[in-house]
Amino acid sequence: MASSTRPAPTVGFDLDMTLIDSRPGIHACYRALTERTGTYVDADLAVTRLGPPLEEELAHWFPAEEIAATAELYRAMYPTHAIAATPALPGARESVEAVRAAGGRALVVTAKYEPNAKLHLAHLGIEPDAVVGDLWAEQKAVALREHGAHVYVGDHLGDVRGARAAGALSVAVASGPCSAEELRAAGADVVLADLTEFPAWLAGYRDGDGPAPARA
Repeated sequence: MASSTRPAPTVGFDLDMTLIDSRPGIHACYRALTERTGTYVDADLAVTRLGPPLEEELAHWFPAEEIAATAELYRAMYPTHAIAATPALPGARESVEAVRAAGGRALVVTAKYEPNAKLHLAHLGIEPDAVVGDLWAEQKAVALREHGAHVYVGDHLGDVRGARAAGALSVAVASGPCSAEELRAAGADVVLADLTEFPAWLAGYRDGDGPAPARA
């Protein structure tokens, strides 16, 4: 039963596999990278483990001394191959709009290279109040704390860790590589099937239902 109305929240969202289905674009970019470098990258495999920084995936395919330069090349190629091919996930726009309709602020905190993250959002017409890139797992807590986020929504175990490190409520969506069971086991406070369930959850949260963030 609702006990009190919570103040308008600041909500952080992850990007890949939370707001956007980045698999088609990333797949295309890895195939182009293979053509450009002559080094085979299994794009089918790579898109099953999205979440961690690009350099971690490249380490499976390139020698250590080539990773920095290859990451720079990939990021330069990315707008051409990945932006138009990447759709919003169901509920993404509605979830960001629900935060704003509640009087809150929406931000995106992602491990993706920040300029490319902004290109995705602009292409899809999703307009958060702030975008912070190049942060993974517990590093995300820096931006979440800076912006005073009460809630962080993500699809990966690293997102759960980031939310907990920030003292924010961890709302996990099972739309990425991690199952609902894995997300719960990692300590997510709330697990949703995907973002289509988020606006209703947010309304209940505002009414005082469910857990509160560790940091008020």
